[in-house]
Amino acid sequence: MSAPQPVPPSWKDIGKSSNDLLGKDFPFHGTQLEVKTATPSNVAFKVGGFRDSKSSAITGDVEAKYSDKPHGLTFTQTWTTSNILRSQVELENQIAKGLKLDLSTALLPDKGQKSAIVNLTYKQPGLHTRAFLDLFKGPTFTADTVLGRDGFLLGGEASYNVTEGKVTRYAAAVGFSAPEYAVALHGLGNLSIFHASYYHKVSPDVEAGAKAIYDTNATTPGVSLEVGTKAYLDSAAFVKAKINNSGALALGYTQALRPGVRASFGLALDTQKLNEANPIGPAHKVGASITFEG
Repeated sequence: MSAPQPVPPSWKDIGKSSNDLLGKDFPFHGTQLEVKTATPSNVAFKVGGFRDSKSSAITGDVEAKYSDKPHGLTFTQTWTTSNILRSQVELENQIAKGLKLDLSTALLPDKGQKSAIVNLTYKQPGLHTRAFLDLFKGPTFTADTVLGRDGFLLGGEASYNVTEGKVTRYAAAVGFSAPEYAVALHGLGNLSIFHASYYHKVSPDVEAGAKAIYDTNATTPGVSLEVGTKAYLDSAAFVKAKINNSGALALGYTQALRPGVRASFGLALDTQKLNEANPIGPAHKVGASITFEG
């Protein structure tokens, strides 16, 4: 008899291998610096900063996280340069095994804006389900579920506005995951946008993937296509490349400089404007990301 399998924490993570291959380690939008440290008393700090190459705006945040693993308690506090205060309290495996309670709040004192979301998560082999209640927006109740068996994954999400008494958003995903490859199909935007993706671990050193997007509401007919690959140069470095049917080419290089220190460099080129001396618009981009973790 077939056995249930570990499933991703969200229906959005069906096809995560392809999304990570095509979306991560391409820091061409600007320059980013991130520092992570931890103390013996189970307190972890993270400081991040980002300079946008287009607007030259600099943003950052400071995060402190306290974890009490014996009691399943985690408390996270974040303060951003936009003066947003975020707090999160998590309680896991205390009421029942596999059950997690989560309260996330955000406060913007300058504008008097606030939000509070209560999350309830239950996970078992072959099942991962969540429920969210946005207390100040709607209020809106959102639920999603992921089921898995024999490599097949099925997930979906729906949001219900309590005040209006109607379903405001829904989406679904189906996929198949094997040790060396994975395929997925997502229906987003009330099943008006469809994403099809695949991922293939060609060898221990080479990965490949692709994504096709079809939007039924798009003014321009056709399907958007993006393909990419990742190749390990050695145990401490890898390169990535991707290109879409609009001619946008992205390159990435990541190097582990030493344990806990990683540097990434990204370059984006509009191949249709390579011969233009002064291309109009943000045709080419370059950026970098450095991460320190201790």
